[in-house]
Amino acid sequence: MITVIDYGMGNLRSVVKAVELYTDKVRVSSSPDSIKDSDALILPGDGAFAMAMENLANFGWIEPLKEYIENDGFFLGICLGFQLLFSDSEEFGHTKGLDIVPGNVVKFSDESLKVPHMGWNQVKLTGSSQFLEGIPDMSYFYFIHSYYPVLPVTEWQLGAADYGIEFPCIVGRKNLIATQFHPEKSHKTGLRLLENFVKKTG
Repeated sequence: MITVIDYGMGNLRSVVKAVELYTDKVRVSSSPDSIKDSDALILPGDGAFAMAMENLANFGWIEPLKEYIENDGFFLGICLGFQLLFSDSEEFGHTKGLDIVPGNVVKFSDESLKVPHMGWNQVKLTGSSQFLEGIPDMSYFYFIHSYYPVLPVTEWQLGAADYGIEFPCIVGRKNLIATQFHPEKSHKTGLRLLENFVKKTG
């Protein structure tokens, strides 16, 4: 069973519909107890970092989620679910994240750029992952975000995009992958990533 985490941040239906192309064993849950019979977790989300962390805390997800990831459970983070993995964010002040991936989430500061960064952009693959099989380097994916992570070390980075500055947009290792872009909105290449994730989780 693949569990899509509902913590009150964004429309989850598009993610569920995309996953349903490859399995009928997918559900939405707001209860951390659902981890016990999950083969994989997906953490999507749109909105503000601080509110997302507050909601995860209020729903009781933070410690079970960190334990699940640290035990190499299959995990996919999307958009805000990607950013929440980092140590902290400067959005609306300073907020601690899940601190799974070392790094800070900061705002695009180039005043010549439109923010949010919204639309299609190419992704340069910088690492290998079981979930990126069959995805060509420099493929296009769909982005919408105003903040991006700064990594002190590159061991977590699997892909990068350029928007005035090159920034990490895919991170992962072992059974974890997370993307700043929306694979469920990225047509063939995004769906290939989701298909890989579903198949690898068994």
